[in-house]
Amino acid sequence: MLLGWTADFSRAEVLDRVVASIGNVAITQSDVEREYRLERFLDGQWPPPSADPKTLAQARERLVYQKLLLEEETQDLSRDPALQKTAAEELDGLRKRFPSGQEFQSALQSLHMDAKQILTTLIDQQRVLRIIEQQLRPAAAPATSDVESYYREVFTPEYTRMHGPPVPPLTDVEGQIREILVQKKIDELLASWLEELKPSRRVRFYSF
Repeated sequence: MLLGWTADFSRAEVLDRVVASIGNVAITQSDVEREYRLERFLDGQWPPPSADPKTLAQARERLVYQKLLLEEETQDLSRDPALQKTAAEELDGLRKRFPSGQEFQSALQSLHMDAKQILTTLIDQQRVLRIIEQQLRPAAAPATSDVESYYREVFTPEYTRMHGPPVPPLTDVEGQIREILVQKKIDELLASWLEELKPSRRVRFYSF
């Protein structure tokens, strides 16, 4: 009997082993699998497809990085009315993706979550986006020369290939190009910021 119990306990440890840590906080494989299923639910992919180790590793990184960024929040935005409104609208949109309320509730039960917990998750996502915008957008503004280069080297040939001439003048598409370049720079700055945070928060990743 004892041997059987030990074997079961060993299997439980293997199934829920630690796959990452932030300081003294452990993130287990079941945490990552739950995060993957939740992401697919929020993306409208339900039931979720099976996840291979690479997919789970990517979900693990997103989970860790979200936790890191939320720790960088200078003020608690969870009660911000604008974020709550956006999250509530997203939750309503999620409900409408399901053929019936019963199927929506069934999906929530599979996630072991309720609508309030989903709403909290959506608010957290909005908080992360707000943190990134506040911290990184001011440093991401492109120079005029960068906008002109993108228009000449990227926008013009792509537009010509897809639509043919004439190409809209730069003045008509400058705002669009600036935002493309801002988002690209934010992605670069975010990657660097996260790399800086990892050692200071003692982030460790372990094999699945």
